[in-house]
Amino acid sequence: MNPRVYQAHHQPGIKHLDGKLNKHPWTECAWSDDFVDIEGDKQPTPRFRTRMKMFWAADGLYIGAEMEEPQLWATLKERDSVIFHDNDFEVFIDPDSDGYAYSELEINQFNTQWDLLLIRPYREQGRGVDGWDIKGLRSAVHLDGKINDPSAKCKGWSLEICIPWHAMEEISKGDSPPKPGDTWKINFSRVEWHVDIADGKFVKRPGPKEDNWVWSPMSQIDMHMPHEWGIVEFVKG
Repeated sequence: MNPRVYQAHHQPGIKHLDGKLNKHPWTECAWSDDFVDIEGDKQPTPRFRTRMKMFWAADGLYIGAEMEEPQLWATLKERDSVIFHDNDFEVFIDPDSDGYAYSELEINQFNTQWDLLLIRPYREQGRGVDGWDIKGLRSAVHLDGKINDPSAKCKGWSLEICIPWHAMEEISKGDSPPKPGDTWKINFSRVEWHVDIADGKFVKRPGPKEDNWVWSPMSQIDMHMPHEWGIVEFVKG
């Protein structure tokens, strides 16, 4: 599969994040292609739309995402919980594109964060380093609806993330911040569970596995193959 490519333009940073993408400079940034199943055309089109956009600024890399979701649901509120046990949005970054020493970030609808470092992929006997933090990480979530209320009519959720450049320096042999024309290997994933309603509450449906919807499709259900991730090109202005 050919990796998807996104051009991230240089823009002013945002002082206060609120999870909304209807403001400058997000309105100047192009949307990505819609996310697809992790296995690409082997599987059906995702049930709900997901898309992202990016820009880079003096203070870091900005990531925005918008997700259709008729049932806003989350359970995890403790930082560094295993966030993909809830519906979540995930970011994978390999600044020097060598397939090693890359970061993973997962965020749920409560804006609970789990960031970790992978020295090498799991398939190469790698293990996640939970104690590693993206120092200075900022994120915010906006909910278009009411969370954990089966009676509520919901449209979805959106988020903003700012990853400071200094947090990427220790996992990159290249420039951080990057220079115009530089490229990084990056991918995004959305984990979506099936939920039912029981006794007026959402409960995870037993049996079916989670859906994995991604920006740049992989050849199999495994996000930890950095060589197959998408490419972000940093563009001046």
